[in-house]
Amino acid sequence: MADPLDKATSKAPATLGEGCLSRYDPEDMGPEVGTEFPDAAQLWEKLQQDSDENPE
Repeated sequence: MADPLDKATSKAPATLGEGCLSRYDPEDMGPEVGTEFPDAAQLWEKLQQDSDENPE
């Protein structure tokens, strides 16, 4: 059986830390690894408005 990772289209960013403290290295992230999200600010504002209207 072929390795499914051989077909990956982009490389994963480097990680920092180990175990449950492992996280992606922000210095190694960019648009080529899928971190581009131009509508993030608009989504954040909408989520904030929704949470203000429906406090739990």
